[in-house]
Amino acid sequence: MASSSFVISRLNQLNQYLSCDFLGGPKHLKLAWVVNFQKGMTFFWVLGLIYYFNNQSTQALVYLALHGCYGFCWLLKDVIFPDPNWQKRVTYGGAFMAVAMVLGPYWLFSYLLISPILGDEHVGASPFWLTAAIMIHTLGIAIMLIADAQKYFTLKFTKGLITSGVFKYIRHPNYLGEIMIYGSYAIVVWHWIPWLILGVIWIQLFLVNMFTKEASMSRYPEWCDYFNSTGMLLPKIFKRNR
Repeated sequence: MASSSFVISRLNQLNQYLSCDFLGGPKHLKLAWVVNFQKGMTFFWVLGLIYYFNNQSTQALVYLALHGCYGFCWLLKDVIFPDPNWQKRVTYGGAFMAVAMVLGPYWLFSYLLISPILGDEHVGASPFWLTAAIMIHTLGIAIMLIADAQKYFTLKFTKGLITSGVFKYIRHPNYLGEIMIYGSYAIVVWHWIPWLILGVIWIQLFLVNMFTKEASMSRYPEWCDYFNSTGMLLPKIFKRNR
């Protein structure tokens, strides 16, 4: 147990260094500015690919609607209830690494789908899986926005462990929403490369962040009961008896 905590702590330190302090130097940029630029420009990036490669397939247009709209939802969220974690200052090297490690690879999804790089026979998901992707994406955005809004407004007035609302059932609903959102993009692309990228990001970043957050939340006296009654990403069906 101690060894796993040590590994998680080291990985978190590595993530923080790469995204915030890489190469050192002045911290003129907020991490939120870097993230918001990528989110806001996603619609125009995908639209540009559609125009450049003259690909107006159903899959390409659905991808534009989903990922482009998500970027605008993110910007709206940042205006109404900004996450304090994104307000920290980062070096120029840290901003570059945030793009190179996470934000940039997300843009690769649409390039794989819209460009002919995977061959003319690759068109993306079938109508059935497009329908599934739209449903997963819509539910994922709802879960993510609800969770972030609840966390922001609850902690604004009351500090402590949040155990009500959507957090009553799962400990990290915001990450669940993000996983559903980006998983839906991988479904639309219908290729193994997006899943490989997501697997690395989810393990290296999401999982490490969740374990780090739980280590911090464990300081609260009600943590044990809360932990035993909830799941990390899915509601717990069989609860542990103490």
